[in-house]
Amino acid sequence: MEKDIEASRLEKKRLKKEKKKAAKKEKKKESKKEKKAKKSKRKRDESIENFVKKSKISNDTSIITKDKSPFSFPIKYILAPMVGASELPFRLLCRKYGAQTCYTPMMSSTKFASDPKYRQEEFQTIPEDRPLVCHFSANDPTEFTNAAKLVQDKCDAIDLNLGCPQRTAYLGHFGSYLLEKKDRKLICDIVKMASKNLSIPIFCKIRLLDTIEDTIELCKQLKDAGASLIAIHARYRASFERKGPGARDGPALLDQILKVREALGDNSPKIIANGNVVTYDDVLSNMRFTKADGIMSAEGILDDPALFLPRYGEDEEKCIEIKDPSDLKNTEDMRDPLQKKRRKWLKKLREIEAIEAKVEAGEQMTKEQLEKMKSKDAVKDSLAQLLITVDGDKNQSDKESQPKVSLVKLKDLKISASDATNLAQEYLDLAEKYPTKMRTIIFHTRRILKKELTKYQLMEDCIASKSINELREIVTKVSKYILTPSLFTFDREKAMKEKEALERKKREEGKRKAYEARMIRKAKREGKSDLEHYLRIGAQVPSAEEIEMLKKLSKEDQLKRWIENDHSQHCLAFHLDSCKRDRACAFLHADAKGVNTFSESDEVAG
Repeated sequence: MEKDIEASRLEKKRLKKEKKKAAKKEKKKESKKEKKAKKSKRKRDESIENFVKKSKISNDTSIITKDKSPFSFPIKYILAPMVGASELPFRLLCRKYGAQTCYTPMMSSTKFASDPKYRQEEFQTIPEDRPLVCHFSANDPTEFTNAAKLVQDKCDAIDLNLGCPQRTAYLGHFGSYLLEKKDRKLICDIVKMASKNLSIPIFCKIRLLDTIEDTIELCKQLKDAGASLIAIHARYRASFERKGPGARDGPALLDQILKVREALGDNSPKIIANGNVVTYDDVLSNMRFTKADGIMSAEGILDDPALFLPRYGEDEEKCIEIKDPSDLKNTEDMRDPLQKKRRKWLKKLREIEAIEAKVEAGEQMTKEQLEKMKSKDAVKDSLAQLLITVDGDKNQSDKESQPKVSLVKLKDLKISASDATNLAQEYLDLAEKYPTKMRTIIFHTRRILKKELTKYQLMEDCIASKSINELREIVTKVSKYILTPSLFTFDREKAMKEKEALERKKREEGKRKAYEARMIRKAKREGKSDLEHYLRIGAQVPSAEEIEMLKKLSKEDQLKRWIENDHSQHCLAFHLDSCKRDRACAFLHADAKGVNTFSESDEVAG
């Protein structure tokens, strides 16, 4: 009996020992699985992190650590959107010399969404033209979203134009003319719909409203609608009666940007300051003063495409990596079929991380937001799996399409940038490779070489140029005059004609201002809510082609066509032959628009 009890006890002990051993073995097995899972998770997260880093497409090896951009691209040094001026050749030139992110010129979302020919003409880009923000005018949420969807795989963000001051913006009801309170729901709906339906960020570019309180309220509403960045042009909306600081031709009110930044606090979207930038010292001082996340330049960078070059520092032996621009392809053929899926999962990941940040800040979350947080691992798994697919499918094609890269010493870049004729020639090379409108090419050449063309009496020759080769000859002539000043002979007769043309222009501008003042007083007397009502009637400047056509008509038909084409503020006699009243004429004597005629303010408006 005792033997049986002892045997039973030993058996139980053996079984317990085996059970313990099995449990330990299982635990060890589970530990290995856990370690493997953790390792796999770590690799997955590293894969995603590396992908995000790689997507920060830049023209250089210099990483600006202070740029706390929440996007996959830097936003510290920005080329502004400019009608007829921020086209592909100029963007590439500015990128080479320090610009990080560039905006396209303003494009009509209505035309872009519906007209393939318009898209082909207005939107040019190449893989090296990144980071890129596509800049649209819009007054309809669906049209804006549809237009944006067509380019979201070819750019890094979409921007809504709420700052254009041109009369065309008033007539088309877009730009700064959408900033009235009556249109606030409309612009918020535009941003909201695009934000919900696109996989890339939505930006807005605005001007100051009449009071700082109104501007702050607008920024809050845009942020709540889904705007993740707001560029503030620190001048007021278009107004013909506003003079001095904040007016269209006055100094920018940077203190207003600082007030917006302080009012919005930690929940602020990224704020970009635009205005009062001529030199790199202005870039630094404006950044410090406004506490903005980045600086956007239009006027300053037109005169000096290397405006942002000093951001690379003083080490002149440092090598800057510059991607050689590839050939232009049909933008319809540039789609990456996997890019849309990648952006979708990245957007979801950004949303989850934003919710996590709010939880850490102690904010109350909805049930839906908490559920979304729980899906983080699943989102990361999907993104990691997609990246594996991308690597497998695209490995060979990536090798074949790897962009050529040049390493250029900062010293050499500075030497190139210090010579305006060199910058002009580089721009002409790019304009030849990526064809653009001749008037745009002339515009940039005359801005880059403004001082030199004026000094050597070549400005009118530049404006009258019919081809890039003619412009090259002018730039070469400037170079020769700089190198050998004795080759230049001052032409007094030419100088007199230029002086007369300048005086005539000043007289026209004076008459224009006087006319505007009269029309505003008239609108006030009549109690019109729109004080610029009469300034919009008949203001359109006629074209040279129209004038030639009118000369073939009878006087009665000429006058009828003149009014129909919205030229009633202009002197018909001045254009057809000559006006005997000259300075005493109450109508405007503005030169007809030719192929290369410029309106400086319209060219830069954006």
